[in-house]
Amino acid sequence: MRPARFQEFAVKAYAQAPDVRTVEPWNDGAVRPFGVKITFTSGAAIWHAITYGGAPGERMDNEEAPVEGEPLAEVALPELIQGGKVSVKAAEQYLAAVLRNSGNREISDTYAYSAKESENKHPGFGVHFYNGSRVFCLFEYALSPGQNSPGRKHDLPEAV
Repeated sequence: MRPARFQEFAVKAYAQAPDVRTVEPWNDGAVRPFGVKITFTSGAAIWHAITYGGAPGERMDNEEAPVEGEPLAEVALPELIQGGKVSVKAAEQYLAAVLRNSGNREISDTYAYSAKESENKHPGFGVHFYNGSRVFCLFEYALSPGQNSPGRKHDLPEAV
């Protein structure tokens, strides 16, 4: 699933999640042309970029060729809001689970970066598709309730 279509799908999927207040497409200009801003019911917000790893042999000038498989088994959504705050690691797991539970037949796996054996430097999550392509959702900004500015890119606290 290429970035533009993934962005559209993710916005719709997140909007159905119980701990999400609002969702909107977002971009960081030419640097990150695709992304999503999610505002949770606590008032905290996270912006994630969408980057793409194409299917083996895929040429971007060709029309997209989605491949479907069995929808993934649903998982319980992790507790997102604890003590009035959203843990950034819980947000990784939560958003990955929301997409896993969407029933989208193109998705073959979702995972939180913090759940992998070699933890990534920046928080986020990944999505694998049956056609071999991948989407990486790197958290760019986070905003605590009542804040006016999310701060510097990739400078995320443990909880917002």
